[in-house]
Amino acid sequence: MGWVSALLLLAVIGEVWTCLFHRDWRPQSEQCRAELAETIVYAKVLAIYKDTYSVHNYLPWQYNTDLFYSAEVELLCDQAWGSMLEMPAGARFNLTGLGYFLCHSYTVMENNTYYLFIRRDENHNLVPHGVNEQDPIFLDTPENKQMFSSLFQFSNCVSGTNHQTYTPEWELQEDSRLLCSSVQKALYEEEDRVRMLNQKVKSLEKSINHLREKVKGTKRSLRQVKKESKREAMLLKQQQNKERAKLNAKQDTGKPILKPVKKPVNHKL
Repeated sequence: MGWVSALLLLAVIGEVWTCLFHRDWRPQSEQCRAELAETIVYAKVLAIYKDTYSVHNYLPWQYNTDLFYSAEVELLCDQAWGSMLEMPAGARFNLTGLGYFLCHSYTVMENNTYYLFIRRDENHNLVPHGVNEQDPIFLDTPENKQMFSSLFQFSNCVSGTNHQTYTPEWELQEDSRLLCSSVQKALYEEEDRVRMLNQKVKSLEKSINHLREKVKGTKRSLRQVKKESKREAMLLKQQQNKERAKLNAKQDTGKPILKPVKKPVNHKL
């Protein structure tokens, strides 16, 4: 019942609190996140313990101990190079910062084995390393085993662990391989550049449409002005014709009426 009440509490609070990711956030593949993870281990969960309030439990429901826990973990394999643990194979350590949070959940179960992305926090506690705000816990399945075995080699393994162990040839191969995170970063930068160019194109198209509308308005105004000018010219001409007609009529009425002159008759024979 404790887990059911915890999930119900999350559902209720989820309506009030929302996850806010960065505007340019994008999901990353497991390969890219594995390259960015501080340490990767193959480990077995031996026991789970409820956690009280800690630096990792900073949410409004932080005092609900059904939501947060730590795990006692046995190290079965460590990554071949770059590990921060410095522990012998079979060593046990405490993994804290597990449970149900606002935007993610880090969950494990007893007696299961996992591939874990982990890091040390400012207090030197081992916590899940949620690279890119994504899940750092992978259950030991054939698919995950094949994926992680293809990404890198393990070392410091307990006997009976079926993992590819470190060889110098693998390190040379790693040195010549392009880092997925670098390639993906370049692709994201190119996407950002294309997005910015698209925004500029949309802005230019908007400006062009605005100019087109302005030109259309100007043309309409010019046509209206020409139409009004033509109308005024026609009215002016009609007025001038009327004035001219009146003037001609006035001049005609002011002239004396002249009688026709008769020619004298010549009576000579």
